[in-house]
Amino acid sequence: MDATDRKARRARLRLAGAAIVVLGVLAAGGYLAVDSFNGDGDEPSSANASGQPSASSSSPAASAAERMTPGKAQALPLLAPKKAQDGAPLGFPENGLGAISAAVAYWEEYSWLDDSLARKQLGVLVSPDSPQTIDKQISEIHRVREGIGLPPSGPAPADVTFTTVVTAVRGKSMVKDGSVVQIWLQYDRYATQADGGGDDSPLKNQTVDVIMKWQNGEWRITQEPQYVKLRKFPVAYDPNSVPARQDGWWRVSDAN
Repeated sequence: MDATDRKARRARLRLAGAAIVVLGVLAAGGYLAVDSFNGDGDEPSSANASGQPSASSSSPAASAAERMTPGKAQALPLLAPKKAQDGAPLGFPENGLGAISAAVAYWEEYSWLDDSLARKQLGVLVSPDSPQTIDKQISEIHRVREGIGLPPSGPAPADVTFTTVVTAVRGKSMVKDGSVVQIWLQYDRYATQADGGGDDSPLKNQTVDVIMKWQNGEWRITQEPQYVKLRKFPVAYDPNSVPARQDGWWRVSDAN
């Protein structure tokens, strides 16, 4: 999948009349509104999803692997969704790369400032075993909207386009069969005004984690307590960091 494919499916919300000076605040609020997804354990079931050196520690290959960084390593090629429902990306395969790709697609397309659209998306994506997740996220959207002077409920006003771009990922299975995966995302969020004006204060190098559960033929978002309690935190992502690579961080192939 190339950059054009992912750009075509990135979340684009329009916010009318908002001064560029508040864009960073809005983006930060969006981050807080969904920073409650969590989880962790073993590696995803797809090939090359662990970031751990596999060669003998005494071999030249192992030595090179020990010096590898996310910036030097091959980027992880994400998969495109095969279908969508109510703005929610679907159709990812039942493996580690599928789980990671589903999490990235969700995060880039999530309507974090429009409670009606977000509820539809979450209604499709959230596991039936975690129904409280939907109301929790919608409540956070209401709080964010009030914090920036908007009515608690309503659409995102027009004339400013927000784009969320995931730049790196780290996925690890929380259960032995790989059916529940904690995925950390490193992302940027920026805005473009209708007149072409840019964002003076984009949100950069933010992290959030999502627990994805394979259920009913799709990867679903969950906050079930038995998985939340297994949540773990990664080494900080840095494209030039050897520890980040060893911890399982991967660049996204077409991130920009």
